Amino acid sequence: MLTALSALANPHRLRIVAALAGGRDYVSQLARELAISRPLLHMHLRKLEAAGLVRGTLELSEEEGRAMKYYEVEPFAFHLTPDDIARAARTLSDGQAGGSGDDTKDDTKGDN
Repeated sequence: MLTALSALANPHRLRIVAALAGGRDYVSQLARELAISRPLLHMHLRKLEAAGLVRGTLELSEEEGRAMKYYEVEPFAFHLTPDDIARAARTLSDGQAGGSGDDTKDDTKGDN
C-alpha cells in the first residue's frame, strides 16, 4: 500500500494515471499529450508499474513493424482507515518518516 500511495504522491504520476484512465496509450503519444519528455515519462511509468498501478505491454506496429510500448491502468481501489495508516506508519524507519517517500518499502501487502 505504501508503494502505491508513494507513487501517487507525485503530480506527474497523477496526471499519467488520469490520462490512462481514458484508455491505453503508447509512450510517444502519452508524452506529447502530457507535454513531458519521454525519458521523464519512462521514469514515472516505471514507478507506477512497480507499484502495480499501470501495466506496460510491448506490441509490434502492423503498419511500420516497429515495437511500441503501450501502458494502461491496472484496476485499483484503496480504502484507508486510521488503523491502516497506523499499521503502515509502524513499518517506516526513522529515515523514511521525514523523506520524500518515493522509495518507501511496501510491507503492508494485503492491507489495501
